[in-house]
Amino acid sequence: MGGQPVLTAIDLTIRRGEIVTVVGPNGSGKTTLMRVIIGAVRPDAGRLARARGLRLSYVPQRLAIDPTMPMTVGRFMNLPQRRDPAAIAGALDRAGLAGLQARPLAGLSGGQMQRLLLARALLNRPDLLILDEGTAGLDQPGVAAFYERIEQVNRETGCAVLMVSHDLQVVMRASDHVICLNGHICCEGTPETVSISPAYLGLFGGGAGALALYRHHHTHSHDDGQPCAHSHEDAA
Repeated sequence: MGGQPVLTAIDLTIRRGEIVTVVGPNGSGKTTLMRVIIGAVRPDAGRLARARGLRLSYVPQRLAIDPTMPMTVGRFMNLPQRRDPAAIAGALDRAGLAGLQARPLAGLSGGQMQRLLLARALLNRPDLLILDEGTAGLDQPGVAAFYERIEQVNRETGCAVLMVSHDLQVVMRASDHVICLNGHICCEGTPETVSISPAYLGLFGGGAGALALYRHHHTHSHDDGQPCAHSHEDAA
């Protein structure tokens, strides 16, 4: 913006099966990083490498739909082209919306709409699932339920997950690796490591609401530890 780089010296690798969460203040470049990884933005310098044959799906913050539009869940899942009914049913079930194909979109709650966007993303059977503030607008119980759903998807499918989140109180529960971003990578590592990093504490403080309330422990094993995506951008 105005000739100033949004991101500099970004070097990260996302490995198969892991859940990576990016945190940072507003304007830190989180959404820009996601857009670079999905290919919507080309960095001015650097290189993005993807594993051969990588299937990538993206869940946006929200999708504005005219509430008067007479569209059902099933019809939405078939856009822009008709999909296998069994695949749709499976994706809806995995997202926690089993049997709702006939439900009008206007009748969905905010949490159900986010799970519908997740179901659409899962139709592609992704190796890497990217969520940019996937819990925006949800209340705290809805946030916790959505993260539990993401953990379940990760366990059942083995896909890698890359999330942007502001929900610092619950982000630990659903993360293997945390990246603290503020135009560059300030610190990264396990949730426990990041939560006591001076760089993280300088941005978010060290109060009880910081990053140390919940921590999950995977019961699955990651495939082979091989990277599914590696990004190195000098500037974007």
